[in-house]
Amino acid sequence: MNLSTSKQISLINASLTTALFGVLYMVTLTGFFSFTYYPLIVLTPLVFLFVYVVSNLLFDQYIKDKLKVIYKSIGLLKPEIVLAKTKKLKNDELEIVNNVVLKWSEEKKKEIEELKELAVYRREFLGNISHELKTPIFNIQGYILTLLEGGIDDKNINERFLKKTEKSINRLIALVEDLEEITKLESGELKLKEEVFNLYDLTREVMDYMEMKAANNNTKILLHASLNKSMKVRADKKRIRQVLINLMDNAIKYGNPAEGRITISAYNFHNNYLIEVRDNGIGIPEDNIHRIFERFYRTEKSRSRDTGGTGLGLAIVKHIIEAHRQTISVRSKEGEGTTFSFTLRMG
Repeated sequence: MNLSTSKQISLINASLTTALFGVLYMVTLTGFFSFTYYPLIVLTPLVFLFVYVVSNLLFDQYIKDKLKVIYKSIGLLKPEIVLAKTKKLKNDELEIVNNVVLKWSEEKKKEIEELKELAVYRREFLGNISHELKTPIFNIQGYILTLLEGGIDDKNINERFLKKTEKSINRLIALVEDLEEITKLESGELKLKEEVFNLYDLTREVMDYMEMKAANNNTKILLHASLNKSMKVRADKKRIRQVLINLMDNAIKYGNPAEGRITISAYNFHNNYLIEVRDNGIGIPEDNIHRIFERFYRTEKSRSRDTGGTGLGLAIVKHIIEAHRQTISVRSKEGEGTTFSFTLRMG
């Protein structure tokens, strides 16, 4: 018998006590008095019932008191409620507490694993931001030292180095602005100003804005027939413009260097539009896809720092889309290109 409840323990205890009472009764009466069955028949069930009730109450209270201590120890503020709910399902107190402790153990193990992952992520983030800051700072330092050591008197050198210094300063400014932007997005401080606007017109506007950079990288930006002129969405226009710029910029940087092609399309998706930005570039290794939206994360081959940028563009895109309570995803294959897909609510 599985002795895991107070009733089962009390039943065993009452049975043994009653049997012992019966033996003692018979031995006592046989030795000193004339033996009669009537008192034994009457007293036996009374003894059994008395011992069972008392034992059950004592064991039940004892187990509950011990379980309350365990529940409180693992952080359950109202153990009596937990006991009441669990006993409705099963009257096995020890099994109940065993399941609760196991569940608590699994939750704590999961929390520890998450903390370890966060620690690794934090170290990577600090290493990445340190690298991103050091590069332009050291460049600026080198240019200024060269100018101070006499280069400022050479017209060919001073103008060239001052322009390079300006470029590095602009990179620092862009990095700080992106860090500030993503901090506001993550903390919820940045409030969206949603409005209904024409998605086609905004996409054309961003295409015109990116046209020069695309041309310099042998890339064409094309509109798919699925994106018609009447598509309207409800969102923060300024932020969605930023999303499109970042995705197109990313596609230009990592597109096909010989003959790049970016295709923008949109499809009806229930009450939303599904917008896709597809390139025919080098693609993303499968092992890196799940980390592509992390801050400063770049794959070893395709996300080289030589292409410029702050490394925060895709992280900002993800936060903007999620702030709209929408989703963004990526699918890619090395050597064939990458497609970023996100949804927006219909206007």
